[in-house]
Amino acid sequence: MNPVSETVLQELLERAYENRARAYVPYSNFRVGACLLAASGNRYDGCNIENAAYGPTNCAERTAMFTAVCAGERDFDAIAITCSGDQPAFPCGVCRQVLAEFCSPDMPVICGDRNRNVVKTTLGELLPHAFGPKDLEK
Repeated sequence: MNPVSETVLQELLERAYENRARAYVPYSNFRVGACLLAASGNRYDGCNIENAAYGPTNCAERTAMFTAVCAGERDFDAIAITCSGDQPAFPCGVCRQVLAEFCSPDMPVICGDRNRNVVKTTLGELLPHAFGPKDLEK
């Protein structure tokens, strides 16, 4: 994992706010945007995409991660997530597990709300005892 400057973290956050506007949320009207920084320097966008059946709904974080993995990325340095709520929303449990597959515990996770209040944390703080590839090694 590469160190990430405050300037780059702010750029990710701004892009996550832009991505939030693209969310497809006809049922909850709760918009989430994400921007994932790969170790290559490439940035991957995501927004939440709802479905009338609810189960197939996809979170912004997973949308960004799956796009990045499809592009061949495997290492990541930071993620910014923004929501339309009054408090910053953190990744759900499924998204935390997906992030843990590819990201180190010290990876910065920046979360912002609609009023631009921001909380900075790490993946390890969000998922302290993650199950990952290391647990499957023999």
